[in-house]
Amino acid sequence: MDFNDQLRRYFGTDDLDTLTPAALAGGIEHMHVEFGLETDKPRRFAMWSILYMLGAAPDLDVAFKDAADRDAARNFMDMIDRASGT
Repeated sequence: MDFNDQLRRYFGTDDLDTLTPAALAGGIEHMHVEFGLETDKPRRFAMWSILYMLGAAPDLDVAFKDAADRDAARNFMDMIDRASGT
């Protein structure tokens, strides 16, 4: 799952800075719908990761039934937060 391919799939571009607020919201809504339908764990995690970076990820207990998946998501959150300096 290529990051830029996913951006193009949901937002129509791989440059999010070019999106209007409405287009960004529409892409996020599209991702939420597909996230809810996705059954493949790695794809779900990748989608959740993008949503997290956009500030729109579902809560961990809603997104991941498995404790190991929630732990992996927490590790991802910590890594992103460290990288962004927060």
